[in-house]
Amino acid sequence: MMNWDHYPNFSRDEFKCQCGCGSAAMSPTFMDKLQQVRTAYGKPMTVTSGYRCPDHNANVSSTGRDGPHTTGRAADIGVSHADAKRLLALGTIHFTGIGVKQKGSGRFLHFDDLTAPSHPRPNVWSY
Repeated sequence: MMNWDHYPNFSRDEFKCQCGCGSAAMSPTFMDKLQQVRTAYGKPMTVTSGYRCPDHNANVSSTGRDGPHTTGRAADIGVSHADAKRLLALGTIHFTGIGVKQKGSGRFLHFDDLTAPSHPRPNVWSY
């Protein structure tokens, strides 16, 4: 069981799967990195998506039942404009996967620390 007290700027509830199953199986290694980014950023970070169970991920993402969020090694952070630029710069230090959605509504940055032989890392993409 993960000790959420190690992450003073985050709570388990922020990372729970949004399908209602209640799972928040985040990786402590990933959370350590996210906390380091949050500390350096110095401002609150809104988690728009944390852990996703395989069923939920299959319903909301093209990555299917085994996407990055199902590993507990990914999170989406709601952020835009100059804050997104600053957070993006901090994220590149700690994360191997960065997705950027900065058009329209629902702007966010996706961070993950996956390594995958089939997908070159580091990797940056846009939505």
